[in-house]
Amino acid sequence: MLKDQDRIFTNLYGMHDRSLAGAKKRGHWNGTAEIIQRGRDTIVEQVKASGLRGRGGAGFPTGLKWSFMPKVSDGRPSYLVINADESEPGTCKDREIMRHDPHTLIEGALIASFAMGANACYIYIRGEYIREREALQAAIDECYDAGLLGKNAAKSGWDFDLYLHHGAGAYICGEETALLESLEGKKGMPRMKPPFPAGSGLYGCPTTVNNVESIAVVPTILRRGSDWFASFGRPNNAGTKLFGISGHVMHPCVVEEAMSISLKELLDRHCGGVRGGWKNLKAVIPGGSSVPMLNAAQCEDAIMDFDWLREQRSGLGTAAVIVMDQSTDVIKAIWRLSKFYKHESCGQCTPCREGTGWMMRVMDRLVRGEAEVEEIDMLLSVTKQVEGHTICALGDAAAWPIQGLIRQFRDEIEDRIKAKKTGRISAVAAE
Repeated sequence: MLKDQDRIFTNLYGMHDRSLAGAKKRGHWNGTAEIIQRGRDTIVEQVKASGLRGRGGAGFPTGLKWSFMPKVSDGRPSYLVINADESEPGTCKDREIMRHDPHTLIEGALIASFAMGANACYIYIRGEYIREREALQAAIDECYDAGLLGKNAAKSGWDFDLYLHHGAGAYICGEETALLESLEGKKGMPRMKPPFPAGSGLYGCPTTVNNVESIAVVPTILRRGSDWFASFGRPNNAGTKLFGISGHVMHPCVVEEAMSISLKELLDRHCGGVRGGWKNLKAVIPGGSSVPMLNAAQCEDAIMDFDWLREQRSGLGTAAVIVMDQSTDVIKAIWRLSKFYKHESCGQCTPCREGTGWMMRVMDRLVRGEAEVEEIDMLLSVTKQVEGHTICALGDAAAWPIQGLIRQFRDEIEDRIKAKKTGRISAVAAE
């Protein structure tokens, strides 16, 4: 279990003062200029050594991503863009940082931008996050007033400006290149890669897009040392992580824990366990709505990190754990996610534009049992035609929950179809 002194986010629940004075009392903005004086290369190397992997879902090594930025400018400015468009269903970790501990993010933005040679950073915040934007903007204003942002930020010799940009509530704008398009004032539609943002991103300039949590943990890592951060979790899955647990647990919560904690310990220790006891567990979506679910047997020894979950053909994603007990109609739950992805597809790629609607309509019939058993395999083949054939990962995100459902609960889908045919109503979903 993570000890209190090892927690990075010490005001996650808003129990303390979130202002600059409160943040300084908790150790933030302490020696920021000294950290920056270590130099760009040293900071990037220390972040690499810490083993920090991106906290936005993909788990790409953060220090490595930073190192793709040009060492010497060719005349174009460089930018850091922070992705605060937390729109993945079930995910609500970044909002707690922005709402209650915003100075971790602002200080992280300054240090990370310096490490990449960027004099400006944009935070792109989700359209629905009104109070979070207000809290974050108030914190940014405080930092400007105190000389921590602007010319010679925090007396480090580095000029740095931080801008908060409010989105309009589109899920697709959480995809990094669609986010850049939206930030430039265009339609939120993903770009083809290459070029990658590090070569040509915002306004055609070198850009790195990072998740809120990935940036907010950086100052603490650099203060306490890479070895400290790397000491948590299994190799290649280092550090502490925010987990957002929702669904059928006694106490849903967002909690900071060590990586590679077992799912059972996470739920029992912080959430009071599964509603109705562990035997009542049916399935868990371990990383936000786009990763395939685990069945109860897999959950027995599940380890919450990137590699273990990938081996189970699922993923850690954003570590948004959605717990479903035996009362859940899993077919209907996945139909609801299909509806979400159909609604949020930007329509640029044909497989996604057509496939998401097609998958939702078949799921709709499966919920009611009004389908043929052969259609299960047909649905699976359509998910394979969508997956991997689109510009961005929304196609994959729409396909994976359905693949997980068919893999884990195929018998339940078949039972419902047979029950409908024979007129046994009990196995059919409540309308």
